[in-house]
Amino acid sequence: EAPDSPGKTNKARSASSVTINASKLCVSTTATKPPRSSAPVDPLKLKALSMGLCKELKILLFKLESAGRQTYNLSELEAKRIPLSKISIENTAAEVIRACNVKGKFKESFLLPAFSVKPNIAVVTPIPREKLNPPTPSIYLESKRDAFSPVLLQFCTDPKNAVTVIRGLAGSLRLNLGLFSTKSLVEANAEHAVEVRTQVQQPADENWDASGSLQTWPCESSRSHTTIAKYAQYQASSFQESLQVDISPHRKHLHTNAGKIIKFGTNIDLSDPKRWKPQLQELLKLPAFMRVESSNNMLSHVGHTILGMNTVQLYMKVPGSRTPGHQENNNFCSVNINIGPGDCEWFAVHEHYWDAINNFCEKHGVDYLTGSWWPVLEDLYSSNIPVYRFIQRPGDLVWINAGTVHWVQAVGWCNNIAWNVGPLNSYQYQLALERFEWNEVKEVKSIVPMIHVSWNVARTIKISDQDTFKMIKHCLIQSMKHIQILRDQLVAAGKKICYQSRVKDEPAYYCNDCDVEVFDLLFVTSENSSKKSYVVHCEDCARAKSPSLAGVVVLEQYRIEELMKTYDSFALVSITF
Repeated sequence: EAPDSPGKTNKARSASSVTINASKLCVSTTATKPPRSSAPVDPLKLKALSMGLCKELKILLFKLESAGRQTYNLSELEAKRIPLSKISIENTAAEVIRACNVKGKFKESFLLPAFSVKPNIAVVTPIPREKLNPPTPSIYLESKRDAFSPVLLQFCTDPKNAVTVIRGLAGSLRLNLGLFSTKSLVEANAEHAVEVRTQVQQPADENWDASGSLQTWPCESSRSHTTIAKYAQYQASSFQESLQVDISPHRKHLHTNAGKIIKFGTNIDLSDPKRWKPQLQELLKLPAFMRVESSNNMLSHVGHTILGMNTVQLYMKVPGSRTPGHQENNNFCSVNINIGPGDCEWFAVHEHYWDAINNFCEKHGVDYLTGSWWPVLEDLYSSNIPVYRFIQRPGDLVWINAGTVHWVQAVGWCNNIAWNVGPLNSYQYQLALERFEWNEVKEVKSIVPMIHVSWNVARTIKISDQDTFKMIKHCLIQSMKHIQILRDQLVAAGKKICYQSRVKDEPAYYCNDCDVEVFDLLFVTSENSSKKSYVVHCEDCARAKSPSLAGVVVLEQYRIEELMKTYDSFALVSITF
């Protein structure tokens, strides 16, 4: 559900602090081994030669006959350098590296507009009012076989389909949703942490300001914490109370309770496989593309946990509990199953219109990416923006496609489970990288480290879709260019670069100051000399502190030859049926 608003906190186990292994820091001469020292070495005082791409001069020997004697003539050959502007995914890694002769700041996008696969949804003529509420695609599965049909995957991930409701999925797959009922949760882990959002209950299609006189976009709620057992008690007593005052749990009666203060139990972490073994095993019954983990899911190639994205989160609700408007982190798809017993009401808008919604947020003084907002439907309709609106019943699975803007309100008393998936297709990849770059502009952390993920995918997955392949290959080229140009500039300035290879399960790194992903070349400073703790920065933030990078160790996590090999061996594969 929502990123850092009711619905999802995403504490990626990503890092801005780094452990420096002194024994692994090595000098860069080809014939020497890393210095080994029994005493701990402070990397800030460490001397290291700069590692560079091994360069060689190609020499051809020509045999000459002269006056009956044989002599040899040496002819130097220098490989032809292609201008950087002419480099494309058709070039080899060596050609890319040779072209990287750039002075000064280098900044280019990881995306090529020519590779865009977004559907054309532009509408010149106004949409008639009745068409601004299009019917939501709802699939009724008749058998377990239907759930595993490739047609279902194709339909859900089609760029034209913003959202798909799969009715009665739990029944057709015989999912035991009772494992996620409040009773089962209390029995399994009564003291488990629950984040609570205190909200004002109001009808799903309304959002009043504090005075109650005007409909508005900001939708604030205060945050606190409790346990599953205590929230379960609140959920049950809220239900009992409604029976005593004879209020039906149906939506139409929420009008009578508008203004009531309610509590929404959100972001309950079900990632621990020991604590939640039966629950997590039950979800393995889902088709592969919907599972928390699968080989074709980009989030399974992050290499570390991103809470609520590649792990399951649970939501415990009373009527009126709101997950405000949002797109998922880095525009990833999401899966949401209603456990019941009550319903949820959903609103969804195609990714095509996100910028228009962003403009409304700006106009109303609320931050689109990090703030809490609830769209005023009339504003959307008057701007020609179609809104899907539907009820999710117990056992229904909602598939939110890449980039879809959505917001949700509980109609009755219910629990929901949700997580993200990143199907390896061109639409998902493009939108994830677009948001990665927009986040950098807006100085918001990208919860998914897209450069790190792209290299991991290139190393481990065989891609058969041409559009996806082209986009990933282009991203790798851009990444190599950034690394090599920066590397050359550091070496030319006499800056030492220390190699420290990555270890298993090591998280991706983010700048300690601006939260941008820092890949391969880490600019490390000592945070506290007595504790020997070190923090990672991007180049810009490191130079903002010290233009000459004094007191900064530059750590390199991959040898450039390693990246070149990955790039060259990443090829489009053909699938024969």
